Amino acid sequence: MNIDLKGRKAVVTGSTAGIGRAIAEGLARAGASVVINSRGKERVAAALRDLRGLLPGAELTGVAADLATPEGAAALFAHAPDADILVNNVGTAHPKPFFDLADGDWLDLFQLNVMSGVRAARHYVPKMTARGWGRVVFISSESALNVPKEMGDYGMTKTAQLAISRGLAETVAGTGVTVNAVLPGPTRSEILSNMMKELAQSQGITQEEAEQ
Repeated sequence: MNIDLKGRKAVVTGSTAGIGRAIAEGLARAGASVVINSRGKERVAAALRDLRGLLPGAELTGVAADLATPEGAAALFAHAPDADILVNNVGTAHPKPFFDLADGDWLDLFQLNVMSGVRAARHYVPKMTARGWGRVVFISSESALNVPKEMGDYGMTKTAQLAISRGLAETVAGTGVTVNAVLPGPTRSEILSNMMKELAQSQGITQEEAEQ
């Protein structure tokens, strides 16, 4: 399949590693100019070096911003005021038994996994509808439908993303803007690898055994 995105600008949140990093590379390979994002300046700089080495002709920029906060969202919007493609990928998980989850655990994860996408869509989508073209993708998870017992807060945020994406899709129907959610399963990413390492250490086994 030949996908030509020349002339399109894409914003991919949480895109210095894992699924977001792969999405950013794919969009750049298709010709889009891509804005990558992470909380840390060093991670953004390293990802830009890597991507520019792979794709010398690609148009790539990056912004360090914590999208769990309104201030971080404002920093992203100042760097990239407009976008044709928005991929709401940023998110994390912190495995913990349900009865050990405090109010702050639920609220903090909601801010990052859910409100980051809400704020970004609220900023970018009206401009997309005004132009009559735009693409919005929420990276949800199969955990939205099959909620893990040790990550109830994570499953909650991923289910919320499905509701938001569906409601937004209905809102912009007929404008030329599409909104979708994708539901990946377990993916060998930095976050999952770190989780498996911590699990292995807690059980006194190797990481390879934990992943089986």
